Amino acid sequence: MFRCHLRANLPALVTGDKVVWRAGNQGIGVIVAQMPRHTELCRPDSRGQLKPVAANVDLIVIVFAPAPEPHANLIDRYLVAAEHAGIRPLLLLNKADLIDEQNAPALNALLAVYRHLGYPLLEVSAHHGDGMQQLQTLLDGHISVFVGQSGVGKSSLVNSLLPNVDTRVGELSEWSGQGQHTTTTARLYHFPGGGELIDSPGIREFGLGHVSRADVEAGFIEFNDLIGTCRFRDCKHDREPGCALLKALEDGRVQQQRMNSYRSIIASLPQDTY
Repeated sequence: MFRCHLRANLPALVTGDKVVWRAGNQGIGVIVAQMPRHTELCRPDSRGQLKPVAANVDLIVIVFAPAPEPHANLIDRYLVAAEHAGIRPLLLLNKADLIDEQNAPALNALLAVYRHLGYPLLEVSAHHGDGMQQLQTLLDGHISVFVGQSGVGKSSLVNSLLPNVDTRVGELSEWSGQGQHTTTTARLYHFPGGGELIDSPGIREFGLGHVSRADVEAGFIEFNDLIGTCRFRDCKHDREPGCALLKALEDGRVQQQRMNSYRSIIASLPQDTY
């Protein structure tokens, strides 16, 4: 393994970048060039400037669990971000062993919406190992990132997939039901069967402040054949007569859960992105 210096004329690198480097003396290398990026995952920094946080990712694994309770709006935000970045999503329900009579009806209703839309969905248990071999097969050959709220077991998934890698796992707080952040630096893990996994706090919960209304609409794949067919060209899909989305909602071709998410995301966008 070589520790490399970065040539002064090169831009800042992020996890997932591919580079050209040359070996130097005493185990010290020099990065001499950055290869073109195929994809970029970005998020606004503290000053609102859009900054890349990972490069060349081709699979976003959206992790959720029975506890903390999953929220469709958050899942839909990740799906919009994946569509905007041009990266394929995988929905991953971890801690499937925690499904019981109380949470099963709501979980099944949630999963049914995404299955109907055709999103790939896998149920696993990092703790018991159920479904982990199938997950590994889906990850092999890809550069993947795990996203999802704290406490859903992302670090446990990494530990199960790569048992020789030491990652600190934060237990779900008993009194609050809220997970604790444990990962503070970006890391790239290599799978023995090929492929990489990027784990970074900058990726786990990235906002949508940099996307437009059109970007959000494109992220709701069931809207694809409906957008542009409303009676009014500037339709806001709220109460306007002749709205194609409202008619599809009435006919059951668009789910109320998804419409609620769409409206919530649109309402959260900065006004100048409309």
